[in-house]
Amino acid sequence: MFHIELVEKCKANDRQAQLKLYRQYCDGMYGVALRFLKNPDDAEDVLQEAFIKAFQRIDQFKGEVTFGAWLKKIVINGSIDFLKSKHQRTVELNEGHIHVADDDDWTIEKGISLECIKEVIEKLPEKYRYVVQLFLVEGYDHSEISFILGISETASRTRLLRGKTQLKESLKNWAYGTGS
Repeated sequence: MFHIELVEKCKANDRQAQLKLYRQYCDGMYGVALRFLKNPDDAEDVLQEAFIKAFQRIDQFKGEVTFGAWLKKIVINGSIDFLKSKHQRTVELNEGHIHVADDDDWTIEKGISLECIKEVIEKLPEKYRYVVQLFLVEGYDHSEISFILGISETASRTRLLRGKTQLKESLKNWAYGTGS
């Protein structure tokens, strides 16, 4: 059955269609939530909430993007909201006035493992970590990141550049044995 048909049946509150969509997307969306939350129980909770929200708001799905992309945005926002709820205070820097040159150089020292890179990304400040993760791991571009996070594209580019700078510095320190 095509996704469009499934979605239309879900809009009519067809439980079988909802179950089919859930089964099609639950593993992939769980992986997305887990990459953000790093805790299987939290990822499951966010995933369930995301599906509930998706099925409650399925009438808002207009087919401009794939159902998977629409659902992924809900999962990512749910994950970020969950993480924000754990961090009471955040200070926002107004990055809308900064011009940022794109820097596409993501080369790193040889011998640094993917696990090490993931560890270092986790240690980035929250606002940089989200953008780096959405850009590098999830493959979103700046317009998508700005939409998901509710920031400008300039802020997305700025945060990516600053996050990448911190990431490279931490990895360089790690490669030379001065980092953790």
